[in-house]
Amino acid sequence: MSIDCVDESRDTVWRLFLTTHAKLVDLIEQELVQAELPPLPWYDVLSALAAAPHYQLRMHELANAIILDCSNLTRLVDRLEAKGLVCRKTCPTDRRGSFAAITDAGLAMWQRMRPVYEQAVSNYFARYLSDAEVEILTLALKRMQLEVVQRKSIKQPLQRFSA
Repeated sequence: MSIDCVDESRDTVWRLFLTTHAKLVDLIEQELVQAELPPLPWYDVLSALAAAPHYQLRMHELANAIILDCSNLTRLVDRLEAKGLVCRKTCPTDRRGSFAAITDAGLAMWQRMRPVYEQAVSNYFARYLSDAEVEILTLALKRMQLEVVQRKSIKQPLQRFSA
């Protein structure tokens, strides 16, 4: 079995990506805590629902939108539902399926959280990127995401981009 080695520059950028992501998430979390707002995963759910048609998503769609597995999402939605920020609705065409829907209180909370979140993203991430870098990162990450989604159940390496 052949294993492709990652060259040093790609290994370095991979590690930088992982560590920077973790640190940025921590900083954004700190900003929310200082503003006495709920944690970042709550914002992610509320934001996804606020942007969805009819302010609701099927649970598996919500899991994909915020990158959580279904069991963790179920627990998170339980906590949000207990606070009155979301509610569950039965799917009219499939009784086995359900929707998570944002409530008026959830929309209000999302609107309170949004400026803090956006300012943190601006301060800790966006201001360090030129327009050209945003374009390059967007293209590369979209390409990777598309490959991952297409190969989710197939254990094949991603295609390398060659300029």
